[in-house]
Amino acid sequence: MPKLKAVLETALYVDDLMRAKAFYGDDLALPLLFENQRMCAFDVGGKSVLLLFLRGSSAHDMHTPTGTIPGHDGQGPLHMGFAIEAEELAAWEERLRERNIPIASRVTWSRGGTSIYFHDPDGHVLELATPGLWATY
Repeated sequence: MPKLKAVLETALYVDDLMRAKAFYGDDLALPLLFENQRMCAFDVGGKSVLLLFLRGSSAHDMHTPTGTIPGHDGQGPLHMGFAIEAEELAAWEERLRERNIPIASRVTWSRGGTSIYFHDPDGHVLELATPGLWATY
């Protein structure tokens, strides 16, 4: 049986693309890979891509010269977790404080690892997690 290797892309849907681009690019320091009027893409650790779509702009099929991308969209607050090193947790907490991004919750997991949760400008729940959260991380 063929195996999946990794989650390559994750998409969030935002109401204000420029505001979201500034949050993820400036506040979370993700490198911008691509942008146009309907979406932007960020590199996450050299291993995956975070796609931000202007809500509604990708709801219909998009035809390109090389194929069709099926329509997709989302509503409501979604969740996404970022992997961080344990020794960088305090620095991330300080960065969020400096940028006036409130930490909504902190969880220390029985398996090991710690997660902090906060919200992006569109209300999506973001998590920064240290190793130990999952058997795979």
